[in-house]
Amino acid sequence: DTKTGDDPQSLIYLTGRYLEHLRVRNFSGETVYGRGKMLRYFRLFCEQLGLTQARQITRAVVLNYQGYLFHYRKEDGTALTIGTQKAWLAAVASFFSWLTRESLVLYNPASDLELPRKELRLPKGVLNANEVEAVMNVPDVSAPMGIRDRAILEVLYSTGIRRTELCKLNQGDLDFDRGVIRVDQGKGKKDRYVPIGERALKWVEKYLVEVRPRLCPAMSDPTLFLNTLGQRMNPNRLGSQIHEIIKASAIGKKGSCHLFRHTFATLLLENGCDVRYVQEMLGHSKLETTAVYTHVSMRTLKAMHAKYHPAKL
Repeated sequence: DTKTGDDPQSLIYLTGRYLEHLRVRNFSGETVYGRGKMLRYFRLFCEQLGLTQARQITRAVVLNYQGYLFHYRKEDGTALTIGTQKAWLAAVASFFSWLTRESLVLYNPASDLELPRKELRLPKGVLNANEVEAVMNVPDVSAPMGIRDRAILEVLYSTGIRRTELCKLNQGDLDFDRGVIRVDQGKGKKDRYVPIGERALKWVEKYLVEVRPRLCPAMSDPTLFLNTLGQRMNPNRLGSQIHEIIKASAIGKKGSCHLFRHTFATLLLENGCDVRYVQEMLGHSKLETTAVYTHVSMRTLKAMHAKYHPAKL
């Protein structure tokens, strides 16, 4: 059966070779998994058209797939975001670019594919300082898990790191003396150091002294934040927990871990921090990615408008 990958020209076989190529080039496990998932959906789309081999894929098939993604609706009736459509098409383009370079197909059916233009979306519902404190006060710090959750919230707010980066943190990544944390192999496999405030460090220290030994007495386990089973926390599970905490704060805003990243960046910029320093702390490779937060600083814009616009009361 060619669909099972016995045929060296089948999409399933060549996808496996392409993913192995990415691993050899030291792409992160998350990237390889993501590309594999995207290409699996493309392969299933092709199989519905009776196409199982890479050389059967024409430009018309790729354009047909682009249209399919545009019109696709999820179970709740919502469309795929432009960012998702772009990423899924880029995975197909990258796959066929590799096949062409390796002379496994005669031509690249996805060459010069016009990817959808991604809109400049402003982060929604950034918290102000008072709203942050309301969220911070939700966990019951008289209970062990409440202390852990408060420490997690404080780290997210103080550093702006991603939820996956937080889950990967080990105890040795915290430098209490210098007041920094080391983010090991963040997005794009880049290491970086991020400052962390005294308040966050105090809560982490309280967690380490009072809670973590109960969850995992083994001294050899380096993991910083543990779940109730004494294991490293799962990013998706963490996201759900933070979402529920924000909901319980009754501030009227929705969000999860990334809301603290948006808030971190926006409040720093509003208080006068240079955008290049914020870029460094967030671990953005391009300044344009960070610059989106300058548009969110509406309080600063309003102050400038009030100061310089000639129409006064």
